[in-house]
Amino acid sequence: MGAAGTRKKVQRKFKLRGFTLKVEALEEALAFLSRFPDAEDDALDLLIDEIDKESLKSSILDREAIHRVVSLLLDADAAVDPSSTVASNGAALRVIDAFVVPRFRYDPIKKVFYEHTGRLPIHGEAGDKAALYRDRYQLLLQRLSRDKYFSRPAFDIEMTDSKSCEITPIQSLIGCSGRRWIVGVISQLEEGHFFLEDLTAAVPIDLANAKITSGFFVENTIIVAEGELLSNGIFQVNTCGFPPLEDREVSLSLLMGLDFFGGGVLSTEETLRLSGLEKKAVNDMFVILSDVWLDNDETVEKLAVVLDGYDSVEVVPSLFVLMGNFCSHPCNLAFHSFSSLRMQFGKLGEMIEARPRLKERSRFLFIPGPDDAGPSKVLPRCSLPKYLTEDLQKHIPNAIFSSNPCRIKFYTQEIVFFRQDLLYRMRRSSLIPPSTEETSDPFEHLVATITHQSHLCPLPLTVQPIIWNYDHCLRLYPTPDLIVLGDRSEQKAFKYTGITCFNPGSFSNDSTFAAYRPCTKEVELSALES
Repeated sequence: MGAAGTRKKVQRKFKLRGFTLKVEALEEALAFLSRFPDAEDDALDLLIDEIDKESLKSSILDREAIHRVVSLLLDADAAVDPSSTVASNGAALRVIDAFVVPRFRYDPIKKVFYEHTGRLPIHGEAGDKAALYRDRYQLLLQRLSRDKYFSRPAFDIEMTDSKSCEITPIQSLIGCSGRRWIVGVISQLEEGHFFLEDLTAAVPIDLANAKITSGFFVENTIIVAEGELLSNGIFQVNTCGFPPLEDREVSLSLLMGLDFFGGGVLSTEETLRLSGLEKKAVNDMFVILSDVWLDNDETVEKLAVVLDGYDSVEVVPSLFVLMGNFCSHPCNLAFHSFSSLRMQFGKLGEMIEARPRLKERSRFLFIPGPDDAGPSKVLPRCSLPKYLTEDLQKHIPNAIFSSNPCRIKFYTQEIVFFRQDLLYRMRRSSLIPPSTEETSDPFEHLVATITHQSHLCPLPLTVQPIIWNYDHCLRLYPTPDLIVLGDRSEQKAFKYTGITCFNPGSFSNDSTFAAYRPCTKEVELSALES
């Protein structure tokens, strides 16, 4: 049967099941069928059966709906024959755009999470801003309530005889004497005066003599503070730190059946099967570059060197992640070279196409930077405008353009990519100098802050605006396996309580980049010789 006949057959079979295919969806389905030339009908029936099982919002199918099901089917095919080209082409890799990450809210009465259903408007109302802080607080409070040191004793015993440090609501501090533990958000309710605020009340705090743990204590962060309410109404903080972390496996066991990451819920059997495949994927490698200035000739030459190097190895990387900024000048209102930038993306496509092994066997993921073209600097950022990337896509049809932040599921591993000059902003916004007791490395303080806060960007909204209804896209709960923080600061890697976190460095500024092997969870920090 010819190509036209196949197209008609696919459209007809989908129509019989009540589905209508968009053009891109049809192309995705045809690409899937082309993998099985000897069993085209069986593959088509299987594809439609699996789509039938999906919870779809509409009977009109777009490319994303077909791609999601195709990825799952290819995963299954890779499990049957791990050495197949399907497996090597990254069938186990799923890219999750921030704007499709499910939103969950915690009910403190029933002690359960509920998934938000329905549309989330980009332009929220005043109540949505309050909900942003409330949801962050509730998320960390429910985690803290399970910690053995802060949970209420099961029996009525003297607190002094136990190691428990029961949390006191701020409203209940009035009339209490002695040492108390409180949890709240650091808020500047009055100019120059900081308060600790929970869902019951707010109290002015004095952090001048406080002993602190690792991390950056900035406005909007949630802290656990131990101290005493003075007669003048100020809470004198003696020691304070971030809510303790919870092991990833503990969080996952409690959230069984809830998809916080957005990569789909896996059964225990499926998790074990994929975990086995993950360990066998010894040849898979991700190469990550940040600050790839396409308008800079020196950077493009360096990029060609990197691509040539990986094109010559026996097994090419399964994924290249290119993070912005993609231009050496901010793409703001004063920027007038969009047509030139579009042409430079096209040249990058030609550069990759000139290396057939990379084009055929590697995937290319593009994540925008803070100064790249887009509707605004607010987080999360949508993918690069189609106008800029169309020419590149003609050369590399399987290139992926995603949001910032962006999530990847590789077999069972959950990976978060975030491109933001976060370290500089955190250091500028810090209310008190970070503690040097455990570490004096600023990157380690940054990692401690975002992991304990379970949030990628716990800065004040005045410093970094966030779309109120999409704040959940920046959550790190349960903690992922890997966090990649693209930052202009020095290249660093740090393993913290089982979480791998690294900054690949600024490729345009200092020729640094990184490679990650998901099989062993090893990070290789690399640089081109100058």
